[in-house]
Formats: sequence, C-alpha cells, structure tokens
Amino acid sequence: MADRQAFEGLRAAVRAALIAADPLRLLHVGAPEDEYDPEVGTILPRLNEAGSAEHVNLIVHEEFVRCFGAHSAGPAGRYAEAADAIWSAVEVYRGQ
Repeated sequence: MADRQAFEGLRAAVRAALIAADPLRLLHVGAPEDEYDPEVGTILPRLNEAGSAEHVNLIVHEEFVRCFGAHSAGPAGRYAEAADAIWSAVEVYRGQ
C-alpha cells in the first residue's frame, strides 16, 4: 500500500509541475486543468530511466513533441521548470 501511495504522490507531483509550468500556455488560454494528464501518463513510466533533472527535461520534451509535434512543443528549455520540480519528486519517491 505504501508503494501505491508513493507512486500516486509522484503522479500528483508530475501533474502539478506540468500545471504550474504550463509549457504550452494552454491553461493560460482556458484549457481544462487536466489538459496535460495524457502526458503525465507517458512521462511517469519513463522516469525509471532518469538520472538527473536534465534527463527528466529530455523525457518531458520528447513526450510533448510526440503528443503535440515539434513546432507546438517548442524548445527543450521550455520544460526546465517542470523538469526540476519533477526531478525533486523523483528523488523523494526513490528515497522512500
């Protein structure tokens, strides 16, 4: 049960990081708060391979490119804020 709770905490942290960063500015223009939930679902399994915030940034950017296309996703640097927050959550999750 603790593992499930920890994973749900990680999921919530990834979701919150994407909402806070709003890298595509979709929430800013009125998209629903669950707009990035599909990306949360594709990012989470890939976090097992992450070894740094920079690696998380790459993962998040790749998933946004896959989902929205390279033009809409924009440069990888756009995801740094979310990646830093996600990496912090990953470190907490791994430490439990």
